[in-house]
Amino acid sequence: MTELNQNEIIGRIQKLKKEKNAVILVHNYQLGEVQDIGDYVGDSLGLSIQAKEAECDVIVFCGVRFMAETAKILSPDKTVLLPVAEAGCPMADMATADQLRKFKKEHPGVVAVAYVNSTAELKTEVDICCTSANAEKVVASIPKDKEIIFLPDKNLGANVARDLGRELMLWPGFCPTHMRISKKMINQRKEEFPDALVMVHPECEPEVVEMADVSLSTGGMLKFAAETDAKQIIVGTELGIIHRLKIETPDKIFIPVSEQAICPNMKLIELHDVLNALENMETEIILEAEIIEKARASIEKMIAIS
Repeated sequence: MTELNQNEIIGRIQKLKKEKNAVILVHNYQLGEVQDIGDYVGDSLGLSIQAKEAECDVIVFCGVRFMAETAKILSPDKTVLLPVAEAGCPMADMATADQLRKFKKEHPGVVAVAYVNSTAELKTEVDICCTSANAEKVVASIPKDKEIIFLPDKNLGANVARDLGRELMLWPGFCPTHMRISKKMINQRKEEFPDALVMVHPECEPEVVEMADVSLSTGGMLKFAAETDAKQIIVGTELGIIHRLKIETPDKIFIPVSEQAICPNMKLIELHDVLNALENMETEIILEAEIIEKARASIEKMIAIS
């Protein structure tokens, strides 16, 4: 069989999308070639909303497993496909439902807030979810006399706690990609580009966030880049966002904090995987009805607060 070139692959994807009434949702950290074919490209919050509102029969989710699971929870009647089954999230695997159930027994009355970067099973055990875009709003909505456990990301939780002046119990999870971004890297880039502003993701360690001019979700970064007068911006997050930043704000220079800030799982999906997903309807996300029902409540609360 003759190997297809990129234009032929894209053509087949577009044809199959129409035939199967499919929508392609793509996270900002995906490969540029995959972002370019997305019907919607965004951060976790935006993608969650699109998954709920999309008028289609099939969602091809170009991201990692917890994102595709969230889409299935919000749209249980749709077929949700994750083009590469192995595309997981190390942070999401750092907190399990069984661990949280045990924790809640030891802390009766605790309010559990889960970053959306978590498994479907964990979402069934929490009171509300959040994304990096609305984490502060979510935590601020909880009465101050309530004890809160924030999981699985200790860095996002610590940054929210500092900004709100709230005490949170923090689960010991983290994003390996954002943990690679250090104060030393920020200082080096600031020396090289003294006129540049620094924007980082709140999954970075608090000491890194404190050095930045702004700490934002990827969606927030795109908005900030478009509105700021700065012509040079140092970007402290996964490198995939720079592709979209350059497209949406071509008159500005974007400098990655580190060329090492790459999530290998986010880079697993390639164009041919998207085509295979549509041709063979693989890999479908299957969740038990009970998990969908229980997890949906915490996600719906998150979306309502956004």
